[in-house]
Amino acid sequence: MSTDVRIEDLLRELAPQVLGIVVRRHGQFDLCEDAVQDALLAAAMQWPAQGVPSNPRGWLLTVASRRLADEHRSEQARRRREAAAAALVPADESVAPAPGEEHAPDQDDTLTLLFLCCHPALSPASQVALTLRAVGGLTTAQIASAFLVPEPTMAQRISRAKQSIRASGTPLRIPPQPELAARLRVVLHVLYLIFNEGYTASSGADLQRGDLTREAIRLTRAVRRLLPDDGEVAGLLALMLLTDARRAARSRADGAVVPLEEQDRGRWDPAAIDEGVAIVTDALARAPLGPYQVQAAIAAVHSEAARTEDTDWPQILALYRLLARLSPNPMVTLNEAVALAMVEGPRAGLDLLTTLDADQRVAGHHRLDAVRAHLLEMLGDRARARSSYQRAARRTTSLPERRYLESRAARLKTSTPPRGRPPDSCQSK
Repeated sequence: MSTDVRIEDLLRELAPQVLGIVVRRHGQFDLCEDAVQDALLAAAMQWPAQGVPSNPRGWLLTVASRRLADEHRSEQARRRREAAAAALVPADESVAPAPGEEHAPDQDDTLTLLFLCCHPALSPASQVALTLRAVGGLTTAQIASAFLVPEPTMAQRISRAKQSIRASGTPLRIPPQPELAARLRVVLHVLYLIFNEGYTASSGADLQRGDLTREAIRLTRAVRRLLPDDGEVAGLLALMLLTDARRAARSRADGAVVPLEEQDRGRWDPAAIDEGVAIVTDALARAPLGPYQVQAAIAAVHSEAARTEDTDWPQILALYRLLARLSPNPMVTLNEAVALAMVEGPRAGLDLLTTLDADQRVAGHHRLDAVRAHLLEMLGDRARARSSYQRAARRTTSLPERRYLESRAARLKTSTPPRGRPPDSCQSK
């Protein structure tokens, strides 16, 4: 691993720790977050050349605290001198703890910050952006690039989110019961959204964004360290590991999508699979059942099949039906239709899909068209299958998915009906 990568990983680990300490000492989340981002940027520029200081967290605390002090001064020249001084902090210098906070540097604020960034007053898009910036340590430019929006647009989104947090007056603390459980669900959903965007990018030229999937897994691991007995936290981490284990096999060297039934399962990551299976097995044995655990169990069943034809589809169908009871939504129904088709035949799957045609949450979504096309192809109705593939291709904003769907439509003239399931990227994660 290169020095730059090690430093980037260290900064992402330290970001929530430093921000939590600074917010607890100074308040004003928005100003503190800006100051910490400046400190992270200074470290990213200086440490590769000068070396990582012996007390990296103290270095970041000093730079961030001086940046805050600088903000309180009105004279621009004075601010420049303070910023220059902050950039020259000795490697072992750190900020003394505030009265009553002698043990604060050892406190892990990751979960507290996640709760703050996932405040219910924020939109889901703002929750994701603020989480990546404040807890993940990504810059505004990196987040904008990940979601394919101009940097000024993302900067405004993050700024509005921080202003909303400030206006809410929410202190930096774990929410009280019974708010805790509801807010934890939001935190896990935001991490799930970040992972999904990385696993199958919603738009652009790349099928996957490894930086986002890695960050989602890292943050979920952090939450699990703080809540080791929560079954849904464990389930989400297991789901991410088992899903991400397929990453290397999901696309070819030219970026083309490889559907699940055609993937070289020898390229799946066995260490990630073993860890994911162990985590979900333990969670299912001792924690109340939840949707993330069921999804992880489905992913585990897929991982246990050495070949596509060895997949235990009846078990997967039973798990999707259980998931539909725990967390009914159209994407679950979409995947249940696939499993049903593999167990009872494509006509049964197509009949279930018709229940989604009037559901505005998914009607018009390319995934519904893609799954219907695949089941029609299994049925042997090539004309309708080709039309559905073409419609799905027009509706997706992901270039690799569009090319895959167009290729499926084009080869219907000569190919035989498929035996497998839709492409990995056409399913909910």
